[in-house]
Amino acid sequence: MVAYQDFVALSQSRDSEERGQAAHLAAIAYLNHVGPADEHAALYAALIGFLDDPSVRVRGALAYGLLHAIEAPRPILLALLQDSAVIARAVVQYSPALIDADLMALIGQADQGMLLATAMRERLSSRVVEALIARGGEPLTTKLLGRPDVPFSPDLLRRLAEVEGRDSAEIRGLLLEREDLPADARLVLVQAVASALLGTRMVVGAVAPQRLARLLRNATDTALTSIGEREAAAGREPYAARLVDTELVSTRVMLHALVQGHVLFFSNCIANLADTPQGKVFSLLENGSRAALNAMFAQCGLSEPVRNMLARLIFHARAADLADDLSARHFVVTALTEELIVEHDGAIPPELEEAFAYLNEQNVILARRAARGVMAGFAGAARTEMPLPRVEFEDRLALPAA
Repeated sequence: MVAYQDFVALSQSRDSEERGQAAHLAAIAYLNHVGPADEHAALYAALIGFLDDPSVRVRGALAYGLLHAIEAPRPILLALLQDSAVIARAVVQYSPALIDADLMALIGQADQGMLLATAMRERLSSRVVEALIARGGEPLTTKLLGRPDVPFSPDLLRRLAEVEGRDSAEIRGLLLEREDLPADARLVLVQAVASALLGTRMVVGAVAPQRLARLLRNATDTALTSIGEREAAAGREPYAARLVDTELVSTRVMLHALVQGHVLFFSNCIANLADTPQGKVFSLLENGSRAALNAMFAQCGLSEPVRNMLARLIFHARAADLADDLSARHFVVTALTEELIVEHDGAIPPELEEAFAYLNEQNVILARRAARGVMAGFAGAARTEMPLPRVEFEDRLALPAA
């Protein structure tokens, strides 16, 4: 307990440390007051008086006493927000009594230090986050994106992916780590990663240009259909609809979805292209006859050769687990390729040339992946020795050192 006379003596002391003790005591007493109303009013008046103290130490002690209290008087907090930088930053970072309107008014005129302090608050609304992103640069954006508890609106995440995400690898990585990133924005970032790899000297120098282009296109297609499969499994359909509206669903994409076992995404695309209910599409894919499948693909506007090819692939896919079995994928792609060659007597129609080139690419990719580790696994399991032919080397002239 501190007597009133002692408190007055401290608050009028010439020593700034003693006045700081008085300011801190007044703040704590005000927040915990349970006595008469006139006493509470006197404490409030004392707090206001400390705002005019010439010492930053005193005003800092006052702020420290009120800093974490939701009941802190707002007029005093707003005055402290106009105080020296060290005090204002502490108040904006820690005070729960400030509301969005206070923060929005502050953000419009704040310097980079105040913006960073605001970004470190325990709770931020999506409105405040958007205002901070609009004012701040990349350091502020990365700090906010790195906090999974901070809410971002889907539109803001899309804008960040379209603009900052294309140029900054750090922002791309932070965006891709966020669970709330919209699917179409995730695809934009995947495409940006592919473009960045194409411009990286180390990558370009290590892989032949044509092979690198094939690898990146295959990886981008896989990302596109994988994102679609996840969105479809979660019951979120606009991703496929957006791709259809922007004409990104090609025959190659549909083939890739089936080959990768991403049937939910494929059915979403067909439902949007044919304007047919999702349930009906999925039922036809599971049990529909060839004629029924052809009729559905005709509603999508696909040519007859493409319709027949997709129907063949679906019949193969029904008997295989393409989502998890790499060997099954290789078998299905090989079988479909051979059937197309036989059906068209080796003269592949122009409508199927792109699809046939894709199947050839997949055949090589899947063969390589399926072959990895086969010999090592066989050698580990086999008990017998493998006879190797003896190689005879001819005597060669030894050339003198140059």
